[in-house]
Amino acid sequence: MTHPRLADFLRNSNDRLQKGPIAILLIEDAIAVGQSLSHHLKCGFRLILALSPDPLPAHVLPEDPEGCIVNLHFDVRRPEAHAVAVNAVLDAVPPDVWMYYGFNAEFLFYPFSETRTVGEMLAFHTEERRRAMLSYVIDLYAPDLNRFPDAVSINEAMFDRTGYFALGRRDRDGKHLERQLDFHGGLRWRFEEHVPADKRRIDRISLFRSQPGLRLLADHRFNVAEYNTYSCPWHHNLTAAIASFRVAKALARNPGSRSRIETFAWRNSQPFRWQSQQLMDFGLMEPGQWF
Repeated sequence: MTHPRLADFLRNSNDRLQKGPIAILLIEDAIAVGQSLSHHLKCGFRLILALSPDPLPAHVLPEDPEGCIVNLHFDVRRPEAHAVAVNAVLDAVPPDVWMYYGFNAEFLFYPFSETRTVGEMLAFHTEERRRAMLSYVIDLYAPDLNRFPDAVSINEAMFDRTGYFALGRRDRDGKHLERQLDFHGGLRWRFEEHVPADKRRIDRISLFRSQPGLRLLADHRFNVAEYNTYSCPWHHNLTAAIASFRVAKALARNPGSRSRIETFAWRNSQPFRWQSQQLMDFGLMEPGQWF
């Protein structure tokens, strides 16, 4: 597989950028890369841009007969890499293309994702006049750091079944923002002393529809206020979830936290079954009016 630069691909592949949904995955390390790509391929994304500083080894790539996965050179370690990458793609696609972004060792779930494609779900969301979808980043972690020192175990993944809460979001003048909340919980909440204050939110607008002038900000919000809302004014809308080992990996790796954390498991840990229904049962995903 070749490893062209993201900028070159966007400039030379206009035909592949005309229709979505398009997924952007930032590959930060070698952990669960194949599983992450395979999961999003099964979701039904038309195009998956796997961004990595070095070419991905052939053996980690899933079977992809349609050629949906494109591995592109990009410095994922640069400051605000997610915003830089997403905004570059936004500049290249036409209006009204649905997009998603995430990282390796992260897995998108949406209501009934086992039997319905992401395209089908977004078609319904579009009919509800929504241009973005709120997702909650649900921290996954291995139950035993002695057996899994990188904190990652696909087969024995755990998550917190309780401890999630929301706070009203305010603008710079202290005024409450309509239909916007800051969501918290998971490892960021339990080990907040090891997480910078501006990294503690678990809400992410990971699914969104392109439009002129749209920009992703470093804090995972957008420059258009309506994109950052959790629902429309008249009823509840669909929400998604991102099951993510990313925080667990960081806490297990960083010198300031790894020596102080013996385990991520606690009394409210729950085995993760890799099913959208489980996330809905625990109130971590909203089906809205879609059944």
